[in-house]
Amino acid sequence: MTQDQWGELRQRLRKTVGQNNYTTWIEPLKFRDLQDGVAVFDVPTTFLGNYVSQNFADLILHELHSHNSDVRRLSFKVPANGNAAARPVSAARAATAKKPHTGGTMNPAPLDSRFTFDTFVVGKPNELAHAAAKRVAEGGPVTFNPLFLYGGVGLGKTHLMHAIAWELQSRRPDLNVMYLSAEQFMYRFVQALRDRKMMDFKEIFRSVDVLMVDDVQFIAGKDSTQEEFFHTFNALVDQNKQIIISADRAPGEIKHLEDRVKSRLQCGLVVDLHPTDYELRLGILQSKVEQQRLTYPELQMDDGVLEFLAHRISTNVRVLEGALTRLFAFASLVGREITMDLTQDCLADVLRASERKITVEEIQRKVSEHYNIRLSDMIGPKRLRSYARPRQVAMYLCKKLTSRSLPEIGRRFGGRDHTTVMHGVRRIEELKVQDGQIAEDLEMLRRALEA
Repeated sequence: MTQDQWGELRQRLRKTVGQNNYTTWIEPLKFRDLQDGVAVFDVPTTFLGNYVSQNFADLILHELHSHNSDVRRLSFKVPANGNAAARPVSAARAATAKKPHTGGTMNPAPLDSRFTFDTFVVGKPNELAHAAAKRVAEGGPVTFNPLFLYGGVGLGKTHLMHAIAWELQSRRPDLNVMYLSAEQFMYRFVQALRDRKMMDFKEIFRSVDVLMVDDVQFIAGKDSTQEEFFHTFNALVDQNKQIIISADRAPGEIKHLEDRVKSRLQCGLVVDLHPTDYELRLGILQSKVEQQRLTYPELQMDDGVLEFLAHRISTNVRVLEGALTRLFAFASLVGREITMDLTQDCLADVLRASERKITVEEIQRKVSEHYNIRLSDMIGPKRLRSYARPRQVAMYLCKKLTSRSLPEIGRRFGGRDHTTVMHGVRRIEELKVQDGQIAEDLEMLRRALEA
């Protein structure tokens, strides 16, 4: 069989196993030769060879056999420093292997080479998460377990997860690190159940030194997966192995997550990546401009463009970075400098989308839901503290998040005078400094409204 023929067979396998499985498990296989009915493949790691032997060998063999009836068996070998000598990973050995991996990073989810600590821009909203991630990435004694990172879309959770994996791979190549998404954990669990290979599944996950699971909210509501995750978690903690988890919200806020799982996830260090502030967004843009200049060294940019973008695109760093990438590409294609006019023309749709107007009614509804009171009571005349404080919180958010004047806000709150609104806003500004719970409520409500 030639390399071209193997290339054609790989494309057929991609349609069968799906793009993710193909990229992770099939694409790294390098066909070497066919010897006495044995198709020999080079693989980058023993673990990958073992996994392919267990999960895809029959399928690959079927495809090969349909092309060449002489193929009877597969053999996977890890080249020794690129030389002809190699360590074999046979299908028979893979089925009985007890320790399939002896160091390095096992990544069912491929790591992104752009996501390192060097490219992570640190600011006040993310400095604690960054410091905690750096500590874990040193690979020293486990100090907090798990490290739980959470925050909204595009705030840097996945970037930090990848950065930790890269750093561990560099500093501690002896450690057995596994990084994957919660969706992949569930997929592999279901696959193990279906193929009656639960012991292999348990062995793989319980033999790691560091387990990293991204977007853990995905397993909420999936009872069997949660149970297996819980047992895996306990087994690794008992062995003093490091666990790092990310999610889009705090453990206690993930609906349909079992209480025992929530409790476990909260027993380490839980760190919130706060929404970016203007200074951090500007820093991110400045960092990205330096990268773009490597691709487009000829492009000039007017003063004020980055500041404009940092002000206008405030909720999502990915959108911010994507806007800058598009801007540079567009300017290069049309052969123009990056001016304010060009920016507004090129990014008109992005800028429009980021202008989502938050209404007074929306704020009132969210605040009443948050404090579990009736909207009519919050807007009405009652002065009980259980209604007055949420009312002041809602007034404060209306002042900060909308363009409505104080008299307009007062009218929406049962026809109150603008001085009442002013007093409420000042009171919340004072309490925000004195009362941690009020500050937390305001941050949570603001995030929910801007999402």
